[in-house]
Amino acid sequence: MLFGLFTLLMRLLEIYCWILIASCIYINLCLFGVLDSRNQIVWKIGYFLNRVTEPVLEPVRRILPSLGGVDFSPMVVLLGIQYVLQPVLVSLFRTIIYR
Repeated sequence: MLFGLFTLLMRLLEIYCWILIASCIYINLCLFGVLDSRNQIVWKIGYFLNRVTEPVLEPVRRILPSLGGVDFSPMVVLLGIQYVLQPVLVSLFRTIIYR
C-alpha cells in the first residue's frame, strides 16, 4: 500500500512537470501567433493550463525579481520538483520502509 502511494505521488509530480512544460509551450505559441486564442478549443486548453499552473507559479513570481519580460518561474518550479521535492519523497519513503 505504501509503495503504491509513493508511486502515485511520483507519477503526479511527473504529470505536473509535463503540464508546466505544455503551459510554457502554449504561452509561447500564442505569443508568436501560431495559435489563435480566440478559437474555443485553444482557449479552453489555455484556460485549463492556466488554472492548473498559476496557483504554483504565482508565489514564485512574487519572489523572483523582474527580468524584463522573461518569466523564470516555471523553470524554478521544475527544478524545485526535480531536485528538492522528489529526492525528499524518496528519502522519506526509504526512511519509512527501512525503519
